[in-house]
Amino acid sequence: MARRIAQSSINWTAIAERVPPAQKTNFIAFKSKSDKYLRSVLANPEAPPKIDWAVYKNKVPIAGMVDSFQKQYESMKVPYPADTTSAQVDQQKEQVTKQIKQFVADSQTRIAEHEKAIAHLKSLLPFNQMTMEDFKDAFPEAALDPLNNPTFFPHTDDEQPHPDDDKKPTEHH
Repeated sequence: MARRIAQSSINWTAIAERVPPAQKTNFIAFKSKSDKYLRSVLANPEAPPKIDWAVYKNKVPIAGMVDSFQKQYESMKVPYPADTTSAQVDQQKEQVTKQIKQFVADSQTRIAEHEKAIAHLKSLLPFNQMTMEDFKDAFPEAALDPLNNPTFFPHTDDEQPHPDDDKKPTEHH
């Protein structure tokens, strides 16, 4: 059964805080349409007007006509559309809530890992006080190792000789 809307149940302020600046004009247009609809609903009476059938029975000379109209008027029901979308919206809300909880949990894990990395970096000597040996001890995967893995400047993979380079086929003319 339909119920009378007394006021908007939407927290427009909370929604407005989450709207990106590029979408503010669309949000304002949507809110104004919603407010206009609410005003038009509130402008109409909650129930249809009551009719004084006795006055019409005295004035209309045809017997039974007013009784027939009264019966038809009182039996008339305006159908209220069935709610077919709330279940879908609730289902989507549950899915999004699960995704949000998973994202928050994943984010907490990433935050813990990053805080560990920050704590490790803070425990090291400042870079401007490190020697090459200190750097190699702190970051063995990034440090140059001229004895075990000699490289050529600028020490990128593209500039280094590869074992396959010696096996290039020679062209005979």
